[in-house]
Amino acid sequence: MITGSEGGVLAAEVKLSATVSDHDLRHLNWLLSRYGDHVVDRIVITTGSTAHRRRDGIAVIPLALPGP
Repeated sequence: MITGSEGGVLAAEVKLSATVSDHDLRHLNWLLSRYGDHVVDRIVITTGSTAHRRRDGIAVIPLALPGP
């Protein structure tokens, strides 16, 4: 969890897998239920090759995407 100066929360998780399941992301969903509107986004960093946003709104970001 990363908090901003204005109280916004970025819920982030890292998984050593190319794919993630709903079960893998239960903590991100718990943070959303706990902090509600303060959560500005939920992301998971993976070893996958493509970035996308899941139907539940969680952004899936490959570790290699941001670059060095």
